[in-house]
Amino acid sequence: MLPNGNIVCKTPGVPAMRHALILILTAAVAACGQSGADTKGGGPGAGMPPPEVNVVTVTPQSLPVVFEYTGQAAGSREAEVRPRVQGVLLKRNFTEGERVTKGQSLYTIDPAPFEAVAARAAADLAAAEARYEQAKRNAARYKPLYAEKAVSQKEYDDAASAEAIGAADVKAAQARLTEARLNLAYTRVESPITGLASRSLPSEGSLVQGPSQLLTTVVQVDPIWVNFGIPDNEHARAQKEVESGRLVMPKNGKVEVELRLADGSVYARKGKLSFADVRISTATGTRETRAELPNPDGKLRPGQFVRVLLKGAFMPNAVTVPQRAVLDNPQGKGKLVFVVDEKGTAQPRPVEAGPWSGGDWVITEGLKGGERVIVDGVMKLGPGAPVRIAEEREEEKKAMSRKESAKK
Repeated sequence: MLPNGNIVCKTPGVPAMRHALILILTAAVAACGQSGADTKGGGPGAGMPPPEVNVVTVTPQSLPVVFEYTGQAAGSREAEVRPRVQGVLLKRNFTEGERVTKGQSLYTIDPAPFEAVAARAAADLAAAEARYEQAKRNAARYKPLYAEKAVSQKEYDDAASAEAIGAADVKAAQARLTEARLNLAYTRVESPITGLASRSLPSEGSLVQGPSQLLTTVVQVDPIWVNFGIPDNEHARAQKEVESGRLVMPKNGKVEVELRLADGSVYARKGKLSFADVRISTATGTRETRAELPNPDGKLRPGQFVRVLLKGAFMPNAVTVPQRAVLDNPQGKGKLVFVVDEKGTAQPRPVEAGPWSGGDWVITEGLKGGERVIVDGVMKLGPGAPVRIAEEREEEKKAMSRKESAKK
């Protein structure tokens, strides 16, 4: 550099060439060192620790099994209320949709014509009884006269026949009076059972035609029935599980019935199975089944749809894992999970998955007690990848504790 500040370029001498050579050698050594480090570690990132995963230990246990179906409530008894006599309907004596009791008057039919018929039948009975008494007295008089041969055989036979005819007339008159009084009583249309009355079909002033005409319906709702269908394929599968020992049904068929209502709440009272048809419906492919439950407060109504839960069965030595641990098998049908082997590496394991149990999946084949199944971090693993096991999550421990409590 000249005193005036101008830069002058000169041909490099030996010191400058030596400095440039030192820089090139330094860069080459650094590159060689980095290459050596890559070669020693086995590739980029090879020096990083194995990924941490969460596992659950497989513990076979007794697992309750709940079968769930769609059901519809129905009255345990349904009675049609019909008039037994023809007449004009004078009055309705109940409130539609409200509870009625057995023997309560629901309708009143005009009784005046039937009262007149009953009075006439009573008078006919009195006349028949009078004629019968007269015939008895005549027969009593003829009997000693006939013994003394004072009257002929014909006269005595006529007197005896008149007495018998009089007795028969009395019985006929009594039957007509009973019928007349019965028809008069039928003008008071009563409820045959205790239950809820439906809508009244005729109105006051209508002419009812007798048993052919329906007046209303009374439904008994305590106890109440719930009808539902069990698919035949599910029944066959459950039967197969029972025969193999993987499913145990309650003793003596004492299945507990629980209902879940439309709003998700559980009905407070439990019930029992009261009927199971041996036939299979050709229309639905189901077996008609019926449950019976107490319903004293009338909370359940006929026609109401509910979910029927059948409890009491259980799976002995069942194996469950969280649902997020189960993956689709990319090599074929079925499922798989990753287990940690003795070497600390993740290994895929094909399994056969059964039904769900809460947040867990029941594994019917492929796992055994004591194996460690990876729950979290599965998607970033490959077969044989080394892993580091973290402590089991607190939520998994709580889930196991809940299952143990349910078992007890």
